[in-house]
Amino acid sequence: MCTVIIRVPEHAPEPVRLLAVRDEDPGRAWNRLGPWWPDAYPGVIGIRDARAGGAWLAADPAVRRLAVLLNRADLSDRADEQVQTRGSVALESVAGRAPAGHPPMRGFNLVEVTAHTARVVSWDGVSVSTTDLPPGTHMVAHDDVDDADTARIAQWLPEFREAAEAAGSQEGWWTPWLAVVERSAQLPGTAEAAIIRRQSFEGIPSYSLLLAVATVGEDGLDVRDAPLAEPGQWPPVDLAPDAG
Repeated sequence: MCTVIIRVPEHAPEPVRLLAVRDEDPGRAWNRLGPWWPDAYPGVIGIRDARAGGAWLAADPAVRRLAVLLNRADLSDRADEQVQTRGSVALESVAGRAPAGHPPMRGFNLVEVTAHTARVVSWDGVSVSTTDLPPGTHMVAHDDVDDADTARIAQWLPEFREAAEAAGSQEGWWTPWLAVVERSAQLPGTAEAAIIRRQSFEGIPSYSLLLAVATVGEDGLDVRDAPLAEPGQWPPVDLAPDAG
């Protein structure tokens, strides 16, 4: 299950900042940040699932929109043949079409970011709900925003809040955030509170594969990705401007 940490500014001139860790089957092919959908979504860049063609993270720098998709438990009793891939959700979001009604998909949390604002659209297979994120630092995984019953949120959100305050708006703001991720990586990847994860669900591996950081504000949108050298293992990562 993926993890997103997001900082919503107190004051409008400041940008939204986001750090996301992607967990996925390491045997499932994917592509790094790039313009993979020039016909259907011109100008959009993202991290592409090579098998289904959709996006885990998508961004449109021209309109300063970014979206990240996380899996969420599905409470419906629909069979697999009754659902579609979730790969279009982030792409549609940055095109200005947020999920509504009853999406024909398994459950998800969709983090939507514009300059200065952020929200989470949640679909549990039964109903859609939206949480507008107030100023401050928040954490999202497979359940509700800032969910104290999610072990990694309960353990690490206070540290991310301190790191975000310490970083402020300085260049390389993610460095204190990455220090928290590095401390968390001292836990085994199988631990409930792990952020860098090495687990499996229903026999399918789910390992942390990639880290991304993004800044979305009046001055534009900057997003960078850095694959982990070894799935589920934490080495230093390169988030220099040419890392994407």
